Amino acid sequence: MDSKFSIKGMTAQRKLILQGFVLSTVLIIFIAGLAMLNIQKNLNNGYKNFGQILSKTLAIESVQITKDVPESAKVDALRAHSDSILRSNSDISFIEFRDANSNVIYSSKDLYYQQAQNAKISVSSPLVNPKNGQITGSVMIALSGKIIDNISTTTRASLIFAFIIAWLAVIAIVFMDTILITKELKQLHDGVQKISSGEFGYNIDCKDASKEIQELCDAFNKMSNKLNKYNEQTMESITLERNKLEAVLMSIANGVVVCDNFDTVVLINDQGKKLLEATDEDMVNSKINQYCDTNGELCFKDKIEQFKNTPLEEMESQPLSFNIEVATNIIRSVISPMFSRSGDYVGYLIVLIDVTKEVEMDQLRANFISNVSHELRTPVTVLRSYIDTLYNYGEDFDFNTQKEFIGVMNQEIIRLNKMVNDILDFSRYESQNVKPEKTLYNIIDIINECIEQLKVLAEEHHLVFSVMVEPDLPQIMLNKECILRALINIITNAIKYSPEGKRVKIRAEHSRVGDYLEVSVEDQGPGIAEEYQKKVFDRFYRIENDAHTVKGTGLGLHLVKIAVEKHHNGQVFVQSKLGEGSTFGFRIPFNAKIEEEKEELEEYPANDNVENEDVEIDDDPKNNQDNGNNWEISLEKH
Repeated sequence: MDSKFSIKGMTAQRKLILQGFVLSTVLIIFIAGLAMLNIQKNLNNGYKNFGQILSKTLAIESVQITKDVPESAKVDALRAHSDSILRSNSDISFIEFRDANSNVIYSSKDLYYQQAQNAKISVSSPLVNPKNGQITGSVMIALSGKIIDNISTTTRASLIFAFIIAWLAVIAIVFMDTILITKELKQLHDGVQKISSGEFGYNIDCKDASKEIQELCDAFNKMSNKLNKYNEQTMESITLERNKLEAVLMSIANGVVVCDNFDTVVLINDQGKKLLEATDEDMVNSKINQYCDTNGELCFKDKIEQFKNTPLEEMESQPLSFNIEVATNIIRSVISPMFSRSGDYVGYLIVLIDVTKEVEMDQLRANFISNVSHELRTPVTVLRSYIDTLYNYGEDFDFNTQKEFIGVMNQEIIRLNKMVNDILDFSRYESQNVKPEKTLYNIIDIINECIEQLKVLAEEHHLVFSVMVEPDLPQIMLNKECILRALINIITNAIKYSPEGKRVKIRAEHSRVGDYLEVSVEDQGPGIAEEYQKKVFDRFYRIENDAHTVKGTGLGLHLVKIAVEKHHNGQVFVQSKLGEGSTFGFRIPFNAKIEEEKEELEEYPANDNVENEDVEIDDDPKNNQDNGNNWEISLEKH
């Protein structure tokens, strides 16, 4: 039978049927047992009477056989008669004759020892002299009980067979009754499932059912028809309202997860599925507290328990907010209660907001403030110390010492001025309204000006500049201040990270792909790991490890990116290998023009194949020739 009709979920009617079945089975077993005991008792009594008759018959026969036989031959006569009886009847175990004084005259036990051992019943009868009526002795017969055992076995088998037949008949009756009842109840069960699944108007056909079931079916059919009429009247309005709700939720920019009071997800919008990296099959009708984040932790479970343990009034005024991590995203989750129109609590909403960028920016700002504070404090501290020393003890120093002090102060002021300029330039270049004025310039002039400004810094680090410029490079439309500062930032980084005595290579040439001017700076520093290369141009980003210990604001390379990409429609790039140095550079399109009337830059799209194209720099001057002429210009400062 179906598992839904198991004992655990058994109805009262089925329990009564089962109880009746068990009771009838016990009653049949009890009656059969009593009958078998009574029959066995009667058989034992009859068998004993049978033995008594045999012994009396044998006593009479023995008297008749020995009445005319001499005393010396009586024993042989009794033996012969006993042997003939024992051979003809296997149920007799042994025969024993005794005289009037109970002395054994003859016993067959010695000859029939095995049979004597199986004796179960023994009866005796007196030997009576027919002439004078005196008792001359006795005869005892022992019976093995084989006959009674066979009769008992046959009787027991017959009773067991009769019991089994009766028991099977009861089972068949109960089973048939159960099938009939189950069939009727299953029709009702199927009807209820149809209604619960929304198939209103479904009717049950119970023509052949019992009267009680027929009445129940009629009541069910009436209810189903009424529900169908009500459903037709209200379904359209309900569907409309639900569609409005789903449309609103689906159009919300943030993720929304709707859960009932049992933590089951009822609805999730597209943004919610995207943020949680899940599908409808994964989420709808599943338990939200079983959702695992990237680390395999039940990220919602504890917070939902906290939400449920907090009074609804408090949660309504101040929803519970917390962050979870899914893949590389940080998602702020806000749980708030959900009520029906009548004010009944029906579940809760979880609003999911992607705050990855905000968290990263907060971290970058914190790092920036920390770096700037540290970088500003160092030159200020040095300046204060040196100025205080000169002010109080300057007369005690000779001219060279005073000059040395002033030189250190000048370097710190230059360093302080650069940091302030970086911060101001960052604010200015980031502005949406800034449109730097552009004029035609020769890139070699800008490179020479950068080298002139940075030659002192290069001498301090004992570095050599090597400049290679492709001949006949055309002038290009650019803002000198932006490109000059961008190139100074790149060369300054190369100087900072290059070991003493090495060479910094600066190259200007046509880009190998697309109509671009490409300027690159190659150093022989520690290099940059691949995972950091995509982030080095981000604002406030700094690599902090054993190889990159130079402090800064994290704005230098970002200013390069703004100046080149935002204000010159160009590209920045980096190529690096750990232990082999780095190459930083930028590309600016030759075909950029200025509309003088509007004083705005008109951008002409470059070849799409140039986008994010890595350019390989060939360090061998022999490979950088134009019509056989070497175009390397080397400016060396020791």
